[in-house]
Amino acid sequence: MAEGLSDHHRRLAQQKREAITSSATALFLERGYSGTSLARIAEAAGVSKSTLFKQFPTKAALFEAIVTESWQQRSGQAPARPPAGDLRAGLVAVGRQYAELVGRPGMTALFRIVIAELPRLPELGRVQFRLGKLPYFDSVRLYLEAEHEAGTARVPDAESAANQFLGMIANFVLWPRMLLTDWNPAAQETDYAVDEAVETMLARYGTGHREP
Repeated sequence: MAEGLSDHHRRLAQQKREAITSSATALFLERGYSGTSLARIAEAAGVSKSTLFKQFPTKAALFEAIVTESWQQRSGQAPARPPAGDLRAGLVAVGRQYAELVGRPGMTALFRIVIAELPRLPELGRVQFRLGKLPYFDSVRLYLEAEHEAGTARVPDAESAANQFLGMIANFVLWPRMLLTDWNPAAQETDYAVDEAVETMLARYGTGHREP
């Protein structure tokens, strides 16, 4: 019985957390980060101020949670790094994962908040880079280094290669969405963009070797 209540309370806490982060993102977009108070966020989320403060004692902590959760998979986990050994399959997995991630409306909203506030609050940009972009980028870099070590790719500069691959995908999926409110490519168009990026990477870095 106690375990059932505990599970119930955890679900309620998660629902409230999601309501808080969703309301905060919408208000940050509408009023700006500086112009949004925690009290207003609590009101919009339909929770008490004490509930909000228990989970997020400061607005900075709330923004950090939004950044961290935005860069996670829908399961709430960090994106998985594929095993080395098949460069094409690994790049397809990484590419489609990244396209899904940066194609979410929440990711577009996050970038817009940071860009709008950057002149006044450069710390928001540093938080977005340190907690979001950098960990994801490092995961892709490490994957490419693993393929290089396995002999399935020649990647002397994995940092540059990761930038190239992610940049090709973001240029189709994310950046047009920042400027065009009606930019919403179909799934097959996104898959095609990812597949073309994979082919470019294979032509540049592939060895044609696959581990048995």
